[in-house]
Amino acid sequence: MNNQSTFSDRELLFKLRQGDKSAFDELYEKHWERVYNQSFKKLRDPELSKDITQDVFIHLWSHRAVNSIENLPAYLFTAVRNNVFRTLKQESRFIPIDELILEARAQYPQADAVLLEKEFLKHYESFVNAMPPAQQQIFRMRYHEDYSTQEIAEMLNLSRGTVQNQLTRAVTMLKASLLSIAFLLSQHQ
Repeated sequence: MNNQSTFSDRELLFKLRQGDKSAFDELYEKHWERVYNQSFKKLRDPELSKDITQDVFIHLWSHRAVNSIENLPAYLFTAVRNNVFRTLKQESRFIPIDELILEARAQYPQADAVLLEKEFLKHYESFVNAMPPAQQQIFRMRYHEDYSTQEIAEMLNLSRGTVQNQLTRAVTMLKASLLSIAFLLSQHQ
């Protein structure tokens, strides 16, 4: 890919807002590989990563007149992250503990990072241990042993929908619990 451009990102974004297709093409060529690599690093799936990369650039083009982007690399990073989260959530493939920690740090930057992480992990374990036994088993199989929801359903003789419902409830409650812990920690700083 050609990363040599006669225009800066800022100039290309200005041209893009005016509907300049060649500016879009240049931005695409310049940033495609970085966007793809960021997506692939999180997903480890070339096809999904290509889809997300395409979605990011389609959104950039289709919202060109209303987007007011000051920092294109930061915009692209955020767009990829959000698309990856949405994809993973749809597939119920992860529990975003590390991302919850980052989110809490961003919302409550005055909280001590090491203390925050230690408290998160302590509360995470307490939360998982307090789940009803069946929900805990499903949760651990999914997020600690990395079984798919279909595999769990087959092993436990449940419907896949039941497994997904249990996981959705657990993750929703876990996220609320951990973000409230971050808030409380930030108040004690």
